Amino acid sequence: MIALACDHGGFELMKAVRGYLESAGYTYEDFGTFSADSCDYPTIAAPAAKAIANGDCDRGIFICGTGVGISIAANKVHGIRAALCTGVPMAELCRDHNDANVLALGGRVIDADLAIEIVKVFLTKDFSNEEKHKRRVAMLNQL
Repeated sequence: MIALACDHGGFELMKAVRGYLESAGYTYEDFGTFSADSCDYPTIAAPAAKAIANGDCDRGIFICGTGVGISIAANKVHGIRAALCTGVPMAELCRDHNDANVLALGGRVIDADLAIEIVKVFLTKDFSNEEKHKRRVAMLNQL
């Protein structure tokens, strides 16, 4: 199960992401927002991140205008490793090296086609399980 969260700045891009997830057969829980009306990303990111941290959801896709604010909010929740990705190589490496469990995207800085390519990689790429990466993720979890 994938947790989805966006603010007004990510609302349009999230529509495209939801469309892709549905067409590919993924299940998700949508934490909103559900309109383009101005809202505060921390209030939307927090419950979605907590759903991942407590195991109700496996991963998350969070979108705000730049991806920066919503990734900061998500990373405040213990156990979350949110990665802001603007390209496919970043999505590959955040999964391979960091076992990122939240993908953050910027609705005002990337287009839907690129976002979908990033989402595809984020959802299909596995963590490497290399010792050095496991050690570093464990260190992150201790912070």
